[in-house]
Amino acid sequence: MNVVFSDADKKLWVSLINEDDEALSLLYKQFIDVLYAFGLRFTQDGELVKDAIQDLFVDLHKYRKTLATDINVKSYLFTSLKRKIFLLLKKQAKQEDTNINLTFSLLYTEDNQTDTDDHSAATLLKLKKQLALLPGRQQEALYLRFNSELEYQEIASIMDISIGTCRTLVYRGVKQLRERMVVKYIYKILA
Repeated sequence: MNVVFSDADKKLWVSLINEDDEALSLLYKQFIDVLYAFGLRFTQDGELVKDAIQDLFVDLHKYRKTLATDINVKSYLFTSLKRKIFLLLKKQAKQEDTNINLTFSLLYTEDNQTDTDDHSAATLLKLKKQLALLPGRQQEALYLRFNSELEYQEIASIMDISIGTCRTLVYRGVKQLRERMVVKYIYKILA
């Protein structure tokens, strides 16, 4: 599920702008899994995430002549999807007469289980529990940095924050995780 920003992404993007329908299809195939996984971090409603992705790619097709050519494709898609999800959740909340709160969550889901030994699985579960205790903004920054392998500038753009704030969120999140994991480990040894 690792997508690496490349010249190929940029070529596909330019081809899309130049009205190549195959480029849109290839972009969709390349990014669908990471976009879906990212979308599930804001809502567990898989159908809503699929709708948001579909809306995003329909808009890309519809407005392709007005798209900028010099962009980071992955960052653009993440940012656009986040906005689409927010709009769909806002519409849903309005219909249900409730408030919307778009928060990022690193909840443990079936789709990210891996075959590991018992010790690794237990450590991973502990880490996920500790991640869930972090503020949503830190969770989002850590996810984008380490799962999606985005640069700080790209993360800042997606989260609509400064690069300095982005670095601080990642630093503090890693520091808190490190401290919590070490303290729990030491406590377990001493007990």
